[in-house]
Amino acid sequence: MSYLKKTFAISIIALAISGCTQEKQEAYPVSEQVPTEEQAKMAYALGASVGTFVGGNLDEQDKMDFVLDRQLVIAGFVDSLKDTSKLSDEETEELLMAMQKQYTELKTSKLGAASQAEGDAYREENAAKDGVQVTESGLQYEVLTAGEGGAKPTAEDVVEVHYEGTLIDGSVFDSSVERGKPAVFPLNRVIAGWTEGVQLMSVGDKYRFVIPPELAYGDREVGNGAIPPKSTLVFEVELLDIKEKPEQPAADVEVEGEGEANQG
Repeated sequence: MSYLKKTFAISIIALAISGCTQEKQEAYPVSEQVPTEEQAKMAYALGASVGTFVGGNLDEQDKMDFVLDRQLVIAGFVDSLKDTSKLSDEETEELLMAMQKQYTELKTSKLGAASQAEGDAYREENAAKDGVQVTESGLQYEVLTAGEGGAKPTAEDVVEVHYEGTLIDGSVFDSSVERGKPAVFPLNRVIAGWTEGVQLMSVGDKYRFVIPPELAYGDREVGNGAIPPKSTLVFEVELLDIKEKPEQPAADVEVEGEGEANQG
């Protein structure tokens, strides 16, 4: 059984429990009293935990206008317990995969449209502020603190930075400052807005970048929803250092024919 199918099976347990009074399934009664024995409490706790999980997921689906008939969900669960499912395992697997795909596409479309519109308005307002520069790609930046005019990195360099990343509403999704430890990484291994923006900086500078979605994560949802699709991102970045590139080891290969060429 796939992970998706297992997750779905777990998800509908609480629905079965909550709906059995309406379906009058005597084999699956709903307790009207608080359990007192330890094993009974364990069983109830399991159901309560699953119920919280299911409720949250179904509520999120409802927000995206992806609504499932909950009575049919209950029926499918009970039928499967009785080994009388109306669908084969193959059909169930295909339908669950199709359901996940449809929901993901719908969620991406709805959240992405909202993020795009809000981000466009934010960048338009930000671009009009004093001190904000806009590059040809659409990256916006302003100098918060100017250093002493040190070296500038190239895309191939490894840089050491302190940074904080937020959405346009100020929600922090990542921060080396909060962790208390600078980040070190190759500049060509990050989002395009970072690769372009940090190359504008000298060691000691601190910049504020406003990065459009096409230079960030695009249509992807990142960090379990912390960054919605098509989000405009805001970063404050301080360039602390440019690290020395590691030396490439010399090739340990003999050149064939060298001895013959030297003969005669």
